[in-house]
Amino acid sequence: MLPEGWKCQTVADICRMQNGNGFGPEDWGTEGYPIIRIQNLNGGNSFDYYSGPVESRWLVEPGQLLFAWAGTKGVSFGPTRWKGRTGVLNQHIFKVKPQDGIDEGWLYWTLRHVTDRIEAHAHGFKATLVHVKKSDIDSQEVFVPDLPTQRWIARTLQMWDDALATTEKLLANSRRQRHDLMQGLLSGHRGFGAKSSRWTQPDFDKLFERITRKNTVGNQNVLTISGQHGLIGQRDFFNKSVASENLQGYTLLELGDFAYNKSYSAGYPVGAIKPLLAYESGVVSSLYICFRIRPDVEADADFFRHYFEAGMLNDAITGIAQEGARNHGLLNVSVKDFFKLKLRVPAIETQRRIAEVLNTAESEERCIAQQLENLKREKRALLADLLTGKRRVRLPEATAEPEAA
Repeated sequence: MLPEGWKCQTVADICRMQNGNGFGPEDWGTEGYPIIRIQNLNGGNSFDYYSGPVESRWLVEPGQLLFAWAGTKGVSFGPTRWKGRTGVLNQHIFKVKPQDGIDEGWLYWTLRHVTDRIEAHAHGFKATLVHVKKSDIDSQEVFVPDLPTQRWIARTLQMWDDALATTEKLLANSRRQRHDLMQGLLSGHRGFGAKSSRWTQPDFDKLFERITRKNTVGNQNVLTISGQHGLIGQRDFFNKSVASENLQGYTLLELGDFAYNKSYSAGYPVGAIKPLLAYESGVVSSLYICFRIRPDVEADADFFRHYFEAGMLNDAITGIAQEGARNHGLLNVSVKDFFKLKLRVPAIETQRRIAEVLNTAESEERCIAQQLENLKREKRALLADLLTGKRRVRLPEATAEPEAA
């Protein structure tokens, strides 16, 4: 049941959408108006310029509401407010103008809600790359309240958006501070006073021993390395196992063991080294180089977890990777060369102090990240409730601004 005074309409009833112009290579130049493409809606600052005659329907001023009808799900598809300077609009993007009686702020959030609905029903190749017709958008049903209620909803959601932006800045600052701490403490450039211990340069195999035990116990927890989650089960990460059926040749890891995936990825130019922390045991492909701290060596596991994560071995690994060995993202790093890499480490007492500082910074960052996720989840629920009338709004007086019921 809709609240009193609300109407069920379509997107076509509440706004008018005009497509941009198909600018071809013959139109591109270095002077004139910047041509606004989909990538520019996400902050991309690479532009071609158009200096020819301009039609008003192409012209985009700062603050203009736009809608990308072809783009990446959750990234570029859907509505945005243009934050750049005056430019001309390329095709695949609509210029959006609200109809009479429609608040532009409320319209933005309503189109955001419509976008979520369209993306939720995307499938096949459209699961990531969404491409729809204008009629697919125009025909979407929306619930339209009176103008004062629209403004109250828009103002409320904007406050949540501002809170999200503030939390995102806090998270970015926390990550930057932890990165700086890691680089300073793990390189020895930052210490704990004049009496900081001397650092040594042992070979890798002086502190670590290789793990070669095979999966003779039939362990079915196949692990993969994720930059964000570390060593994680494939079923937890992919919702399925992508390993072979016969796992006997896989290497069996136990809690605290390390694995090096020689495949480079975003943030890990020479591959990632991660410890097993989430499970008591699991198995990895024999392509991984697996190791653990030697039982007769006193070393702090958290120190080395941060040491590897900070990329302190990147230059050394680059030096032993054979030239031209990048084959489908896999570096050709031999086990023998890997275990003869030089480490640079302090005494155990300093290792523990460094690990304690970095663990604290990591915990603070994780707390802010969780706050951000909670805010996003709560805002999604609030967005749906407010725009469908599930969360009721009442007007104390006919001319007053609405309040939450």
